[in-house]
Amino acid sequence: MSPETLTTVISAIGIVLTLGTSMFGGLTWVIHRMDARIDGVEEKLTARIDGVEEKLTARIDAVAADVTDLKIAVARLEGPPRRLLMTAR
Repeated sequence: MSPETLTTVISAIGIVLTLGTSMFGGLTWVIHRMDARIDGVEEKLTARIDGVEEKLTARIDAVAADVTDLKIAVARLEGPPRRLLMTAR
């Protein structure tokens, strides 16, 4: 092989290695940044979902208490259950 051909081949290999290394490094950096952003969004979303869950639980408990109070009030209005048959005394 002539020195010019050898120089060309080594230069081509060097360019391919340089481009490959820089692409790998850039992709690694992008993945690292995306992971950091996703983690931040995940934490915010988890906190928001927990807040909504607490509010919903409080509302459901309040409705359950209101329904129980309503049942008691209706039962007091209706009085004791009526009997269809009269028993002889």
